[in-house]
Amino acid sequence: MFAGLQGWQLVIIIALVLLLFAAPKLPAMARNLGQSMRIFKSEVKQMKDDDSPGKGAGQDGSAPVEGRIVNGGQADAPRTGDRRTTGSDDQK
Repeated sequence: MFAGLQGWQLVIIIALVLLLFAAPKLPAMARNLGQSMRIFKSEVKQMKDDDSPGKGAGQDGSAPVEGRIVNGGQADAPRTGDRRTTGSDDQK
């Protein structure tokens, strides 16, 4: 079927097919690509800023924050004899 076509000819055919059938969607696709690239660039810049020396704790006078579990994780554990409904009528 494509025996007589070379690589660059296939690229031209694919580009023409894309222009014919995907032309209405091309502006939206380009806009989404540009937005994704801006987000990516800002995330990379933010990561570089976070990794730069001199921006750690102590520069603004604050110490690192330590997180602790206050209730020991017992608040969500079901108690013995506790009947919680799941929304189904299978448990009767």
